[in-house]
Amino acid sequence: MTSPRLREWTMHAKVIPIFSGDSAAHQGCGAKSDAGQSSCGSSAGQGDLPPAVWEKVKNHPCYSEEAHHHYARMHVAVAPACNIQCNYCNRKYDCSNESRPGVVSEKLTPETAAKKVLAVASAIPQMTVVGIAGPGDSLANPAKTFRTFDLIMKEAPDIKLCLSTNGLALPDHVQAIQDVNVDHVTITINMVDPEVGQKIYPWIFYRKKRWKGKDAAKILTERQLEGLEMLTAKGILVKVNSVMIPGVNDEHLAAVNQAVKSRGAFLHNIMPLISEAEHGTCYGLNGQRGPSAQELKALQDRCEGEMNMMRHCRQCRADAVGLLGEDRSAEFTTEKIQAMDVQYDRETRQAYQEYVEQERQDKVAAKETELAAFAGESDDTKVLAAVATKGSGRINAHFGHAAEFQVYELSAAGAKFVGHRRVDHYCLGGYGEEEALETVIKAIDDCAAVFVAKIGLCPRKDLEAAGIEVADQYAHAYIEQSLIAWFKEYLERVRRGEVQPGSRGSGQIRQGAYVAA
Repeated sequence: MTSPRLREWTMHAKVIPIFSGDSAAHQGCGAKSDAGQSSCGSSAGQGDLPPAVWEKVKNHPCYSEEAHHHYARMHVAVAPACNIQCNYCNRKYDCSNESRPGVVSEKLTPETAAKKVLAVASAIPQMTVVGIAGPGDSLANPAKTFRTFDLIMKEAPDIKLCLSTNGLALPDHVQAIQDVNVDHVTITINMVDPEVGQKIYPWIFYRKKRWKGKDAAKILTERQLEGLEMLTAKGILVKVNSVMIPGVNDEHLAAVNQAVKSRGAFLHNIMPLISEAEHGTCYGLNGQRGPSAQELKALQDRCEGEMNMMRHCRQCRADAVGLLGEDRSAEFTTEKIQAMDVQYDRETRQAYQEYVEQERQDKVAAKETELAAFAGESDDTKVLAAVATKGSGRINAHFGHAAEFQVYELSAAGAKFVGHRRVDHYCLGGYGEEEALETVIKAIDDCAAVFVAKIGLCPRKDLEAAGIEVADQYAHAYIEQSLIAWFKEYLERVRRGEVQPGSRGSGQIRQGAYVAA
């Protein structure tokens, strides 16, 4: 019998396809699409992945771009100590509105963390992953980290366990990681050359000694790569995070990409440096800039030919709760958790996740049906489009309420997710903020269109004046299917001379569109 909570969820998440069709063939991580693009995490199917690997990634929001529309993660802040210093990190700053690694509002004991996990999992049935990412380094606090995992594993064996680490202590703990059933490890690797590394890391603490300069960077990179090889030898999936720092390691990250691929990394996540001065980091105080969205995308595109890239990272807080891009940690403070009578409802969680999987299959089938219209299409036009969404793979957010826009590259091969752009809310208290609108337009000014569930007349006019088409006719429909349908009609307008996409072969963004070189 369907539980009342599950009936309520399914009613609110009613499927509203704009077309119907047969189930599509699916591709998995490492497979190639017809356009030759890697499809890691981009569809709901297994493709050529081994069954054991597919089970690890199919509902992991970090390891699958497609899954992140549907499944949530949780970070528990049980690891305060750190064994290295990074020029981009300051763990002393906390703001509830700040999405930044190392930031937490409260630190937890392993016992409190385990109870919090059960409470969150019962309230958010799509929460499938628990990770330890700080606020320091998980493996600089091994006793707390592994005690927490052990408690969670016994009480909620259906939840996937992850940890993030700088890798310095990793080789010493690989067996312990396997023993507590951690299937996913993220290592932050910003360099494989000590000359570059000394510009990023002032010091490390290793074997009871503080090391500086190139000596410190040499030890760090050797330990990181050794740990990566040890993990992959045991079949543990590894995601490598790299922070893109213009003028420091941006040109070097291609070499990092090749080095981690050769050692078996599953996914590479190149993230932008966060360097606002108010965060108090060394880079922020010294005026080191972060990369633009266009610079980040160019580097990701350059590395994508070598291995699968993660483009949907939100650089989460170390106590984040919810879907990527949202944070519900304030709903589950220690004070609130201690007052809860937590009843772990594994049956309802499983039923809800089965419902989500069916919706994912429906979404992929709808996309493939629409994509079939491009069979034999040879047009090489490519266009960027921004989407306002609250999750579930649908265009379901009001323009004024969007805190970010997901950006897709549209072509005859389909809709490819390429990143997200954070923005300030345009609508506050029922009124539009003109200054905020200017920042929104600037954030998506390389997009030909913005897809929203609803939008006011004034921002619509300003967007169109900026050359950004507003598409609200696909409200609450599937994202990729809608983007493909719109792009098909867009190409028809180009051929009729109603739209000028830019100079062919230039590869330059012009009037919201660009053509592949």
